[in-house]
Amino acid sequence: MFPNAQTLEAMTWIPGPYPGVELAVLERNTETGGVTVLRKFHSGITVPAHSHPAADEWVCVISGEWVEDGQTYGPGSILQCPRGVRHGPHHARTEVLSLTRFNGPLTVAP
Repeated sequence: MFPNAQTLEAMTWIPGPYPGVELAVLERNTETGGVTVLRKFHSGITVPAHSHPAADEWVCVISGEWVEDGQTYGPGSILQCPRGVRHGPHHARTEVLSLTRFNGPLTVAP
C-alpha cells in the first residue's frame, strides 16, 4: 500500500503564475526548492512565451491537447526545457492536465 494517496477531486488547487492555470503541489524539496505539481490549464487559455530562470522543467501531458509552435501534444507526451530557455507560448486547445517537475524554485520570467 502506498503511504500517501490522493484523488484529483480531493486536491487543493492554487492559482498558477498565469490566469487560467492552477497548480496542485504534490512534493516540495526543501534543499533545492524544487517542486512536483499537477498543472491544470483551462480550455482556450494561452500562456505567453517565458522562461524558468531557476529550474529545469519536465512535463508529462496526462490529458487534453496542448499546442506549441504548431505541434499538438496529447496524453503521454513528455517535454523538457532547460533552465533559462525561453519556450511557449502554450495554448490549451482543451483543458490540459500535466504532471510537471521543476528541479529548482518555480520562478517565471517573460
